[in-house]
Formats: sequence, structure tokens, C-alpha cells
Amino acid sequence: MPTIVDRQHPSLFRAMQPLANLMVLFCLFVVSTTLNAQQTYFNKAAIDKGYQFTYQWLDYNDQTQKLSFQLTQQSLFDRFRQLKSYQASYAQKAILRRLKQHLRKKPVQGVQVSFRQTNGEYRINVKGQDQQKVSKTYQQLIKLESTIQQQYFQENYYQPFTNHDNITGIKVDHGAIANDSVDDLKLMKPIILEQVSIQNIRQVTNYVLGFVQSIPYSPLESRINSSGSGFNNPTKVLWENQGDCDSKMTLTASILRGLMPRIEMALLYIDKHAFIGISIPSEAGEVSIEHQGVHYVLAEPTGPALLPLGQLAPESKLAIDQGRYTVEPYHEVINSTANNDD
Repeated sequence: MPTIVDRQHPSLFRAMQPLANLMVLFCLFVVSTTLNAQQTYFNKAAIDKGYQFTYQWLDYNDQTQKLSFQLTQQSLFDRFRQLKSYQASYAQKAILRRLKQHLRKKPVQGVQVSFRQTNGEYRINVKGQDQQKVSKTYQQLIKLESTIQQQYFQENYYQPFTNHDNITGIKVDHGAIANDSVDDLKLMKPIILEQVSIQNIRQVTNYVLGFVQSIPYSPLESRINSSGSGFNNPTKVLWENQGDCDSKMTLTASILRGLMPRIEMALLYIDKHAFIGISIPSEAGEVSIEHQGVHYVLAEPTGPALLPLGQLAPESKLAIDQGRYTVEPYHEVINSTANNDD
């Protein structure tokens, strides 16, 4: 009698369980002896089909800066309606449901496919009398599950993440959110360029940094327990006039991408903090890194310290000097997250 072959595949989620308490990126207030950001005025007022936002703050030279722009109701309330903190159990069920739907539409002849759940994780079982057929089906299901998982992550703005200690988890895809926010914030471009010259990358970057740094910082302790909990997308930061470091980093990246579409940037992650890099030549005394052949000058969007391009808080600079950081290139085409390979 032919041998019955039974292949079991533990879900990919076993390796991708988010260790949120180890990699979560909620921020500390930046401790610095420099001037702290000061937002002197904020107002939002309803207008036809949207809201008018007005900001006033003191810049690095203690000079008053102003910015006023409009956002539509769609960009404020609809763009990221589905964005929620990552929950492994919910994601697993959604991906398993799609996998079963695929198999119902295209069943594999000659084998039996079943799913078994153990300790919150499911296994794919493949049984049949033809060992070659079972093995082939098993490999196809592994590939299919991976494809479905990638689609689910993309649709919901999640991405796998590995920090500098090689601890893996799932985080919000900040680069994708920044990209998808550019159109919502494009009305800011001509207004900002009335204040600074697009020919001067440093001037543009420092203006945006001062604006974002002056937005009140919001520590969100719940992020320890659930990846992405408390993250505000760029328009939500503006609506609530507050954000944590991930949120303010993403807002900064989106505004700068709209202003300078071809400039190469990077999103940097250290323990309990995040900031950005701009691909321009560095000047004396500025903090910079080389990553995958690209030179980045680093900047702190979080505040409250008013730190111009090239200056970091002591804690951030120490992490850079020690190589304890992770880099996610943010170019015109989003690249995969990569560890520090300097």
C-alpha cells in the first residue's frame, strides 16, 4: 500500500510575531542645551470642504515664522481610515481566510489540505499518496502564504522590521505612509517656497524641521503593548497638533518629499527614537552616515530642541557613533528595511 505523506508547515507568523516591547519606537523628549521649539499659535477653522490650518512658531534665530494652508476632509479623515495598530492574531486570521478562499477557487487535485491551530498559531497540513505531489503542493502553499502576507501588509501599511540587535517584529510602514501623504500636503509647497528658496536644500529642510519640531510632542505609552498603537499619520499630526517621534518623522519626510521629489532620504531608527537623513554633502561638525553607498546628513524632527540639519541630540549621536541604528532608505522608490551595514 502506498505511503501516506503528511507535510506540516508552521505559519510564517511564528517567525514574524511582533516583539513590540523590544522594538517599539515611541520617543523620549530630546534633552538638549539648545533653544527649545516654541509654537506660539495654532488654529484650525472649518471652510468649504475642509479646514484652514494656521501655525506660528519661533525658529532657530528666535524669529517668528508663520504657515497657513488648507486640507480637505478626505485627506484628513479618509486616506488612512483602515490604519490600525498591528495585531498578530487578527492578521493571521485574515491571511488564513484569504488562503482558504484561494484553495476553494483553485483546489489542488490528488492531495488533502487542512489547517490546524495550536497555541494561537496555525499549521498547514498536506496529505496524499504521491510524495512528489505532496511536496510540490507544500512548497506552493508556502509561497502563496508569503505572497498573501505581503499583500496584506501592503494594504494595511505594515512591514517586517529588524532592529540593530537583530530582533524582528512588525511596524508601521512609515515610508509608504509618507509617500501616500504627499498629494494631501502638496498645497503646502508653494506656501513654503514663498518663505525659502527651493535652490537651498538646507534652508528648505531647516524650515520644515523648525515647523515640525514646534508641534507638541505626545508620548504614547500604549505603544509598548501593540506595534503602531498611537501612531498618527501626517494629516492626523496636523489635525491633533501633536505626534510622537515616528509620526513627526513621517510628517517631515512627506513634506520634504513633496518639496524635493528627487532628493534621497532615509528613515533611521534607534532604541525609543527615530529621525531622518538627507542625501547632501555634509559640512564640518555635522552628524552623517554612509549607507549602501549613499551619504546622509542626519536631522531630528521630534523636538522640542530646535536642532538644525546635521545636529542630533546627545542620545541620538551616541547611538549613531556606536552603530546601534537601523536604516530604511526612503528614495523615490521605497526600498526594503535594512540593518546598519556601515
